[in-house]
Amino acid sequence: MEIYLDNSATTRCSQGAREIMVKALMEDYGNTSSLHRKGMEAERYIKEARRQIAKTLKAQEKELVFTSGGTEADNLAIIGAARANCRSGRHLITTSIEHAAVSAAMEQLEEEGFEVTYLDVNREGLISLEQLGEAIRPDTILVSIMYVNNEIGAVEPIPEAAKLIKEKNSHTLFHVDAIQAYGKYNIYPGRLGIDLLAVSGHKIHGPKGVGFLYVKDKTKLKPLMLGGGHQNGLRSGTENVPGVAGLGVAAREAYENLEDKVEHLYQLREAFLSGLKDAEWAHINGPAGRAAAPQIVSVSFDKVRSEVLLHALEERGIYVSAGSACSSNKPAVSRTLKSIGLRQPYLDSTLRFSFCVENTPEEVACTIEALKELVPMLMKYTRH
Repeated sequence: MEIYLDNSATTRCSQGAREIMVKALMEDYGNTSSLHRKGMEAERYIKEARRQIAKTLKAQEKELVFTSGGTEADNLAIIGAARANCRSGRHLITTSIEHAAVSAAMEQLEEEGFEVTYLDVNREGLISLEQLGEAIRPDTILVSIMYVNNEIGAVEPIPEAAKLIKEKNSHTLFHVDAIQAYGKYNIYPGRLGIDLLAVSGHKIHGPKGVGFLYVKDKTKLKPLMLGGGHQNGLRSGTENVPGVAGLGVAAREAYENLEDKVEHLYQLREAFLSGLKDAEWAHINGPAGRAAAPQIVSVSFDKVRSEVLLHALEERGIYVSAGSACSSNKPAVSRTLKSIGLRQPYLDSTLRFSFCVENTPEEVACTIEALKELVPMLMKYTRH
């Protein structure tokens, strides 16, 4: 039996998303910029995806910019907003546990002369609203805080942060990386005070290589990609019609019976944690109970390197992650794990288990059984 528990890295594309993508690839394959019927047919896919996604956000369709994924959406939000609003200030705020798509963009802006304040987090991975409030200045043009941390499942206080930011400086833009939150929470950026919101398709059973950025109406951004002026000049380039169509379907499907899906994920998470409750060699990172995101569990293991355990599980047909898959080609100590104060021995002995609605309690039970067999055995072979 194959057990896939790496859904925060990517999910399997849903049948509905696959079917509409094939139709857009093989039948309605026109260029949306073409004026003939084939072009109009392709444009209808884009319009329908806008409608589907905007409905989930209670947003305007014109407030969506389709991108090549979450990384581009984050980059466009952060770099585009900073460059467009630099006359109002050059100070930015983010957290110490952001995904590389955000942290690398911030580092780029620091090289361009912007000043960045990095907020600390506590042992559960949560920011301090007090520290955030103290960091906001008259020249703060952007705050970027992720909704759900991709490694430990910490859920940041986004509504409270949005309210605080606008109270301290009504001109400060608020960007939220919602890549691990969209499809798990009802997120209405216009009501919350979020100006920019990034989402990736392949985290919600949509295709890879496509995502979107919500841009609140009248928010100033400078485009990163120049060309034919597509999408109101914010993202030039012929639209990925099959990808966008698949994303639209995946977004609609994600929010159908959302409460039941989230409850299923929490039940899987609780069963997993219950199975490890008596394992002295397993240590859970991040918030406890339902204060954490429903789909992510981070576990540190005594005296077993994460890579060794990952491959031992793989031999049993169980697929998990040693951290953020987007950074796996550049092995480094996790910024998130360091930021929550994880002790040195565990920085290289931590795995992430992430669930989706297709996972079953039986798969969780098999994974727990495998861990209880493998970890004690591997501990015996650790050099002291």
